[in-house]
Amino acid sequence: MPRERSALVQTPNVTITVALCFLVAVVEGFDIQAMGVAAPRLAPQFGFNPQQMSLIFAISNIGLVIGASFGGWLADRVGRKPVFIGAVLSFGLFTLFTSLVGTYESLLVVRFCAGLGFGAALPNMMALAAEVSAPEKRASTAAAMFCGMPIGGGTSALLTQLLPPDFDWRLLFEVGGVLPLLLAPTIYFLMQETLTKRATHAPRTDVMHGLFGEGRAVPTLLLWLTFLPTLLILYLILNWLPTLVVANGLDRAVAPRASLAFNFASVAGALFLGRLVDRMNIRWPMTVAYLGLIVSLIALSTSSGLGMTVLLSGAAGFFLLGANYALYGVAATYYPLNARGTGSGASVAVGRIGSIAGPLLPGLLMGGGTSSGSVVQFLVPFAAVAGAAVFALSFCRRPAY
Repeated sequence: MPRERSALVQTPNVTITVALCFLVAVVEGFDIQAMGVAAPRLAPQFGFNPQQMSLIFAISNIGLVIGASFGGWLADRVGRKPVFIGAVLSFGLFTLFTSLVGTYESLLVVRFCAGLGFGAALPNMMALAAEVSAPEKRASTAAAMFCGMPIGGGTSALLTQLLPPDFDWRLLFEVGGVLPLLLAPTIYFLMQETLTKRATHAPRTDVMHGLFGEGRAVPTLLLWLTFLPTLLILYLILNWLPTLVVANGLDRAVAPRASLAFNFASVAGALFLGRLVDRMNIRWPMTVAYLGLIVSLIALSTSSGLGMTVLLSGAAGFFLLGANYALYGVAATYYPLNARGTGSGASVAVGRIGSIAGPLLPGLLMGGGTSSGSVVQFLVPFAAVAGAAVFALSFCRRPAY
């Protein structure tokens, strides 16, 4: 038996684990997207300006950085399952609290706390994808798990199209808060722990050695350099796409259709690129994906009609989230088992620095007179950096255990 598998629970139920992680990704994607979809209604009601909305968008990602850093580290020590359940309960509870806030300060607090839960869940899902799947299916397994996030995000946007035009934005957070609270007991009863007591109580290397020891410095830094600009682009689009579409001249009632296309097209991108990465490794599928993203962003920045805007939003989602979720599948494999949660958590945490900066940028740029099209063009160099970094990452070796 390979050394890696000897530290795992015997024959974990792969289907159940993937299905539960997929459902968690759906509700997390719904909750994250809900703020962006609710923003055109929420901001006028409270009188928030673009700078205030930028901080509201960013604050959950600040919590996410902290949650990812500690969630992955803690899961390497006490197990994936208890940390995962705690994360789901946390972001469900504070998403529900979002529907009850009445002030700017209270909204910042509950979104920060929800972000802690979002962050703690992600590295656990990345580690679980690596631990329950065969090596030749890791990218596909991660893609199957994480494509739940754009499905959830797209459902959030779709819900706004099905509800009456004057619906209360709080309904989005009520739905998004209750669903994870219902899901947590299911995880408790059905999900198996993937680490044995022997694995969780084995001697630990310190965090710095786990990230940079034994030749891991280069792949760690390249993973960070890929995740950071990728998530900067992703969270800017997730939070601001409906607002940017309205600023570009389209009606507020149809603006969520761009988010709908972005999220649902990314499901196809995740599954397609995940399979390509499993077959061909990351070099060419991921590099081509970032080139496709660059072309999509340039075209989207000059688009004005509804049909073309929706089409190009879908193309951007296909390439961006397809590459991102395929990367989730392979990032954990650059670390040994006893540092997998730590390495995954660090990648997510550094990436989320980009997710903090992303939502802040449009408020700063548009506040200074920059057009919505120029904001999208501003993302092109970030996509180029991520593509170059993942190309270089493809030359790095992975541990055999």
